[in-house]
Amino acid sequence: MMSNGTNTTFGALKQIDAGLLNVGYAEAGPTDGPAVMLLHGWPYDIHSYVDVAPRLAQAGYRVIVPYLRGSGTTRFLSSDTFRNGQQSVVAVDIIALMDALRIEKAILAGFDWGARTADIIAAIFPERCKALVSVSGYLIGSQAAGQVPLPPQAELQWWYQYYFATERGRAGYDTYRRDFARLIWQLASPKWDFDDATFARSAAAFDNPDHISIVIHNYRWRLGLAEGEPPYDELEQRLAEAPTITVPTVTLEGDANGAPHPEASAYARKFVGRYAHRVITGGVGHNLPQEAPLAFAQAVIDVDAF
Repeated sequence: MMSNGTNTTFGALKQIDAGLLNVGYAEAGPTDGPAVMLLHGWPYDIHSYVDVAPRLAQAGYRVIVPYLRGSGTTRFLSSDTFRNGQQSVVAVDIIALMDALRIEKAILAGFDWGARTADIIAAIFPERCKALVSVSGYLIGSQAAGQVPLPPQAELQWWYQYYFATERGRAGYDTYRRDFARLIWQLASPKWDFDDATFARSAAAFDNPDHISIVIHNYRWRLGLAEGEPPYDELEQRLAEAPTITVPTVTLEGDANGAPHPEASAYARKFVGRYAHRVITGGVGHNLPQEAPLAFAQAVIDVDAF
């Protein structure tokens, strides 16, 4: 497997009001460089990109790595705002962050929740997305799709989603959030030999006061067990149509991804612009940017040249 890298921190984080949030983010590279937004997943945080960001900064990019709502130092501006985790709202958060940072267009790159968010922006707001790097490809979903039963072996991989559908699951995740996250890391990346310090750096992000509410709402919303908010209904209707993505795209997959993920052949037709798919070998699991930072950074650089 490729090395985890040598970096452990981004240095001082920044905060900015953007939309409904005060967003915490790391920034690297020249402020006048082409922008790259690196979006993390669950249960992970910005440290998934701790070795990707300096490589891209060295290549001349302005790199922004935000904490998504419910993670790290990102906070809601109002205690009255509903703690919504539905897919479209996270994409709206990133658009608001780009507006606040005066970034008109950026390369969007992500995995897990971050890949879904990047996919949504590329599909619905292509004028804001110069190019896309998406681990596990096309992850845009819908509540209707979430009603379709899967074969038992596939359902087994989603055990935590059904656990979260219960109040016991919510309480269990709240009580054991670090143990829970460590288990997901181990299942999703069975060949990644991460150490305690690596895990601890990311696990601190789960102490966010809104973390449990956002995560539980996200997974319940997917199953149709929780309502979204009316302002996002139109976006969700468009996403439910599974729109194609026209921007230049590289999709990535690790050869040892233990998390639920579609086969590349199932989504290749959704990318109708210039497109490439790469399998990253060497025992690389779900947290691909942290497990294989060189390959991830290279994908960003390459897609920029498409």
